[in-house]
Amino acid sequence: MSFVLDGEIDVAESATGKPEAASPLPAWWKRSLWWTGRVVRDGFGLASVIVLLAVLAAIPLLNFAALGYLLAAEGRVARGGRIRDGVPLLEIAPRLGSMALGLWLWTLPLRFVAGAVADAQLIAPGGEHHRRLLNLQTILWAAISLHLCLALARGGSPGCFVRPIRNARWLWKQLRSGSYWSRAGELVNEFLEPLRFGRHWWLGVRGFIVAFAWLFVPSALLAALRRLEPGPGLTTIAGGLLLVWVFGWIPFLQARFAAEQRMRTGFQLKSVRELWRHAPLAWLCVCIVLYVLSLPLYLFKVALPPDDAIWFVTLIFIASILPTRILTGWAYRRAVRKQAEGQRAHLLVRLACRTLLLPLLGLYVFLLFFTQFIDEHGKQALFEHHAFLLPWPG
Repeated sequence: MSFVLDGEIDVAESATGKPEAASPLPAWWKRSLWWTGRVVRDGFGLASVIVLLAVLAAIPLLNFAALGYLLAAEGRVARGGRIRDGVPLLEIAPRLGSMALGLWLWTLPLRFVAGAVADAQLIAPGGEHHRRLLNLQTILWAAISLHLCLALARGGSPGCFVRPIRNARWLWKQLRSGSYWSRAGELVNEFLEPLRFGRHWWLGVRGFIVAFAWLFVPSALLAALRRLEPGPGLTTIAGGLLLVWVFGWIPFLQARFAAEQRMRTGFQLKSVRELWRHAPLAWLCVCIVLYVLSLPLYLFKVALPPDDAIWFVTLIFIASILPTRILTGWAYRRAVRKQAEGQRAHLLVRLACRTLLLPLLGLYVFLLFFTQFIDEHGKQALFEHHAFLLPWPG
């Protein structure tokens, strides 16, 4: 066997003169590499999704879009999608995350120099050192701004943020061909189309209306107690009992709306009750997980941070609410499938699930009543219901 070396090419020949194929990697090694890359990519994408939704949830009015993305994810799973489909924007989230990370890293030098300029202005305003720092700040601002614009114009992948020379060559090539603006427009449209921001914002508004219509009256009754007198006390008890009943159905009424995306489906209690008869155990598990994860959110509202840091709280809200949305969509889909197959759960199973669920919901409402005394918003806390309304502490 002989080896012929030509520059960077190394060709192996067999005794017959035919090139030998390079030995392939073992199948298990290829699969391991593929799965490792997939886990890293999806993990980074999931973290990017949670941060993006947390930022949206922290902005008034735009937070309806955050609710819309959560409902859309729940609806995809409820209609038969995979659990992975329950993570909104997962396909473009790694790109969004790389853009955010690249922008943040490249603005670090600007922030550092800006701090030095501020210090120099305090110590010796108008001095030689101050002027040099101002010139450096201007040059850095122009260079970094141009580099970031080109990195985003090329697609915003991680490689685009670490190759400024290649970005400059790409710009020169596009300008010479005269296709820069058309190509940039195509890339922007390709990036914005999967977001469908307006559609998800409107979905969030309608989902909010559905949940608010079910929750407002019992929440108002629960908040009626202002002094220890029989009248307001009985009203509060009535509101608590009504909330126990509503909390048993509202997750799946909203899941039905998310699956059908028609407002009237969010009020079809009879249909949802029939679905419950086909998968009561799954719905029981969903309710337990949902309300166990919902109650601790009120603890983060004892003392809220400033408005510009509120997204740290919404980050926890999104990370807690997203899994429950996916789980609720799965339980709804399971009930629909069981109903289509004609597999209704046994009466004893339904009674056992109902017997377990009612005291748990009663305990949740009991604890919810006392959140008004520790929450920064007081009685308003009884109306917020972050698991179903806006994932926002404001």
